[in-house]
Amino acid sequence: QVQLVESGGGLVQPGGSLRLSCAASGSIFSILPVNWYRQAPGKQRELVGSITTGGTTMYADSVKGRFTISRDNAKSTVYLQMNSLKPEDTAVYYCNVPSLRGGYIWGQGTQVTVSS
Repeated sequence: QVQLVESGGGLVQPGGSLRLSCAASGSIFSILPVNWYRQAPGKQRELVGSITTGGTTMYADSVKGRFTISRDNAKSTVYLQMNSLKPEDTAVYYCNVPSLRGGYIWGQGTQVTVSS
């Protein structure tokens, strides 16, 4: 069973950048698509973007042009590079992968706070 650990969150000023990491245990990580989600206080969890096993990415309109997802299969890690951050990007960010047993496996999340 794959386990996921997110890291890289923190406090950043508007216009700043952060890079989040989603590190996975398990050798099958390289054959799994990975999704990034976020959940702001009082709001539903929303999809930020995804990356396929082949490296194809898609993004929510709210982050398109500012966020970039990449993966390093040798390190079993997926990254979320976030640039030009806005206060409305403040949220807990999660990664997930599909479980071979059905459903999805989630990490514990990492807090991103954008504030001056």
